[in-house]
Amino acid sequence: MRNLSVRERWPLHVVAAAVTVLVLAPLAAPGYALLYDMVFVPRQPLSWELVAPAQSLPRAVPMDAVVSLVTQLVPGWLVQRLVLAAAIFLAAVGAGRLVPTERRGVRLLAAVGYAWTPYLAERLLIGQWGLLVAYAALPWIVRAALHVRAGRPGAVPRLVLVAAPAAITPTGGLLAFAVVAVLAWTRQHPRSSALAAGGVVLLNAPWVVAAWVTGAGGSSDPAGVEAFAARGENWAGPLVALAGTGGIWSAQATPGSRSAPLVPLATLALLVLAGIGAGPLRRRLPAGVAARLAGLGGGGLLLAALGVLPGVDAALRWAVVHVPGAGLLRDGQKFLAPYALVLVLCAALGAERLVARMDPELAGVVLAGLLLLPVAVMPDLALGGAGRLRPVSYPADWRLVAGRVAGEEGEVLALPLSAYRAYPWNPGRVVLDPLPRYLDADVLTDDTLRVGDVAVAGENPRVREVRRLLRQGRPVAGTGVRWVVVQHGTAAEVDPAVLAGLDVVHHGPFLTLYRNPTVAPARTASAGAAQWAVAGASGTALLVVAAAAFSALRRRPTAW
Repeated sequence: MRNLSVRERWPLHVVAAAVTVLVLAPLAAPGYALLYDMVFVPRQPLSWELVAPAQSLPRAVPMDAVVSLVTQLVPGWLVQRLVLAAAIFLAAVGAGRLVPTERRGVRLLAAVGYAWTPYLAERLLIGQWGLLVAYAALPWIVRAALHVRAGRPGAVPRLVLVAAPAAITPTGGLLAFAVVAVLAWTRQHPRSSALAAGGVVLLNAPWVVAAWVTGAGGSSDPAGVEAFAARGENWAGPLVALAGTGGIWSAQATPGSRSAPLVPLATLALLVLAGIGAGPLRRRLPAGVAARLAGLGGGGLLLAALGVLPGVDAALRWAVVHVPGAGLLRDGQKFLAPYALVLVLCAALGAERLVARMDPELAGVVLAGLLLLPVAVMPDLALGGAGRLRPVSYPADWRLVAGRVAGEEGEVLALPLSAYRAYPWNPGRVVLDPLPRYLDADVLTDDTLRVGDVAVAGENPRVREVRRLLRQGRPVAGTGVRWVVVQHGTAAEVDPAVLAGLDVVHHGPFLTLYRNPTVAPARTASAGAAQWAVAGASGTALLVVAAAAFSALRRRPTAW
């Protein structure tokens, strides 16, 4: 797989940039786009709870720690734009460079196809930007793994560098490891293959260690299996939605165009085109690689469908309760990324084969039409998902409360109890409560997730205890928290009796801060062995990345 010349690269980069601008155009306005799991704040504190959560599962480890470090130097609004733009741009460029073809139009088709999938749209609209980073890194990881397999000098450090962004979330880290384990291993270069796999294992160490030492335990609520199962987006059902790289569990995160009755026919056409291109992909890649890629894609598709396959869903419900870490499989659609990549590569080569015997001018027109087809089928990804990514500014209340709590000791309880908020200053959108990332304090928020009529219980035992006390009619003063922040303008209301005995410290239109006089300020406990273990794993991963960067920059054969 050769490197592209500058002349070959620039059209690819121009198209990737155009797609990026088309999707993220609303972010030209100032502020923060706050949508579901996408939470950015001006300066995220670097706290032990974000580095190594003691009472919850490490779903954002080491992502939160990385953001905290970066926002000490770069404002959060800029970090958000850089991350999202890089994810879309590099996804397009990576797919365009990976497809084995000499035709520029086919490269551009793969680039647009991979950067305009329902998978990318749905994960963007649910705010899971860390997963988008892994999605963007995937074609680069595949390419680097093939270089390791071929025994190219310096291939291992380059593989570690492109896998590092994916490993900021557990799902991305698992996807990166699966690609390396399946594609990089070869008997001809066992040492390089083992080093590559070992390097990616170390990149995953922060969240693995955090999951091992957390007080939340390793089990999850089995109700989440049904709640997070793949969802049909139109008359064709969930399996067809997955075949088209869609099917996310949340209807609110699904572009409206996905419900159109002709979408399943477009999916069928895509699958036929991919079937036509499967042969060229097999012939142009090294022997056995296409079959391994197909295995990765098929495995991702199978994991995505676990929650809707008859009989398998019952086994999955048992697993999430009794097998530590199996809760990762509840939202199986997120593992669809390798399938999306294989599908796009095959479809691009299928298009090349389709136009091979056409007149060059006609072939160019057909390729241009196919290039625009993803946009035509799903036009509402453009302009920030038809306006859903609209930046807003945090009200002044947030800065004032953060300043008052900074440097003080004790837990902060966010009321009303709710994991997600619909703020009047963030109209028409729901977002994960930003308080834990905005305040430099240990913030308790409800971790129960409501999906329709289903309540999926969280894992934090401290939050469970506070919820139980409040349900018994006990005032907040008896829960042991030092501070209470009441967020106004949300659907739920707080019973005044719950706040009995608290002192008002700040009262504003959006936030009211209370102090609990019955809880004296106490020095924050020093980090325990569990937190230091996570910090050590994170430091090890950082050292691996630094060593890989140094080795790659030397630009000469090394022991790697």
